[in-house]
Amino acid sequence: MKKNKIFLCSICNINSGTCLEDCKFCSQSVRYKADIERFKQKDADLILEEAKVARDNGALGFCLVTADKGLHDKTLQFVCDTAKMLTKEVPELRLIACNGTASVEQLLTLKEAGIKAYNHNLETSRDFYPQICTTHPWDERFETCKNVNEAGLVLISGGIFGLGESQEDRVSMLASLQELNPTSVPINFYHHNEALELSPNSLTTDEALGLIKLTRETLADADRIMVAGGRELIFGERQNEIFEYGANSIVIGNYLTTSGRVMSKDLEMLKSLNLSVAKNVK
Repeated sequence: MKKNKIFLCSICNINSGTCLEDCKFCSQSVRYKADIERFKQKDADLILEEAKVARDNGALGFCLVTADKGLHDKTLQFVCDTAKMLTKEVPELRLIACNGTASVEQLLTLKEAGIKAYNHNLETSRDFYPQICTTHPWDERFETCKNVNEAGLVLISGGIFGLGESQEDRVSMLASLQELNPTSVPINFYHHNEALELSPNSLTTDEALGLIKLTRETLADADRIMVAGGRELIFGERQNEIFEYGANSIVIGNYLTTSGRVMSKDLEMLKSLNLSVAKNVK
């Protein structure tokens, strides 16, 4: 993708706050009783409405996210039904699924339903991972990413910075991502919720910009380095600087349980930087 073309993606939380896992960074775990909206399945009309808003604001990617460790039959059917509906109603969008652990067979089923890419983040290094999650192993995450490649879907995989990890852990995570050769690498910055046990993110804006640069340099073959969750929190009035350090993709609109800024503000920012919105992607 050309450097002056920015890929916009929007997240749709189609199942919220029902996860039984203990990921310490995630307010969607029922264990922490965070004050968030919880529901089993979002109404199809609401999903379609969000998809149209995303499309009308320049998003090319539209990600269907479920809160669970992985895909089971009921969730798989729900995501497939949603994907088929969106393919028919909003064909301009490139559909992404983010549904946790998945087998090659499940991923092929999603692909057949119209899903083009699958997002499954490593979150952090293999060594640090037991400090933030004990209910499923890091190796399971890595295996799902390999499954995505085997199924012939576009792999989207990244992680979270600011969980208490060391710089060595960050370098290790990026090296593991390099092995997987993802097309898109979402960089998230931990956004603290008072219900969670982790300490608030202590990264400075300059440190965060340095991590974007490090990600771009390490994953030079990736088409997109996407700045996702925590962008508004970490960068504030300096969000325009992320593109100078290697980012060429952002999430617009709200995140899973936190609010983003108004989509029009991001479009104004891109215009002011003489950056245009990508209209297609390989």
